[in-house]
Amino acid sequence: MVTGASSGIGLAAAEQFAARGSQVVVVGRSEQRLAVAQDRVRAAGQGREPGLFRADFERLADVRALAQHLRDTYPKIDVLVNNAGQRVPAYRRTVDGNEATMQANHLGHFLLSGLLREQLRGGRITTTAVRPAPNVRLDPDDLTGSPQRYRSVPAYQSTKAANVLFAMEAARRWPDILSVSFHPGLVRTNIGADTPLRYFFRYAPFLTGPHTSAARLLRLATAAPGTLHNGGFYSDAGTRHQRLPALFTADNAARLWAASEQAVH
Repeated sequence: MVTGASSGIGLAAAEQFAARGSQVVVVGRSEQRLAVAQDRVRAAGQGREPGLFRADFERLADVRALAQHLRDTYPKIDVLVNNAGQRVPAYRRTVDGNEATMQANHLGHFLLSGLLREQLRGGRITTTAVRPAPNVRLDPDDLTGSPQRYRSVPAYQSTKAANVLFAMEAARRWPDILSVSFHPGLVRTNIGADTPLRYFFRYAPFLTGPHTSAARLLRLATAAPGTLHNGGFYSDAGTRHQRLPALFTADNAARLWAASEQAVH
């Protein structure tokens, strides 16, 4: 089950899963792009029909409806790929009262993962993060921030740090689910579509294609369990990062989990 599967890394990963013979569920927020993605994933799977669901992670009601659909349709989920993400150019609150970047990139996936807890027993969760900058900041006790302090790129980096901390704490709380996060590399995607960064992510010559990053994701989603560290963060080279900034502690992971529970209920 792949979120953010209507374009970029998510779509490429869905195609690669389908080519392996997997039953794939693609999730995205654009009906038009989802229809195109459905055709591409079906073709990659040699005609096998993928599951399809439209959900906007800026609406927790959409996330709950997605989880209910999956529980009703699939008694077992082998792999949940938490991949949907966005950069928001200016501060805004969602209908649920959360800062939009944090909700779309972290809180929505936090809620979805918890709602699918039973279906994921014995499976794994792979979360798309980014390599944390040495000065990355995240206050686990303040996930809403303020309009005055909001900056798009630092806010995005904070949500990606939350993805890493989520994987760490999920591994501790749910030891029967293998949970990892990873850095996909600098990828040519639509992630900066509504910001000046769209030119960078569209035209920079050193960016990798989404299929390369999707292959890295696929390796983490299918590797033998004994070869991966539960809760680990993996680089674009496929190796586990042993040293992370001081933010990434067990205490901060637990505090973020508690704050996230409050934010989604």
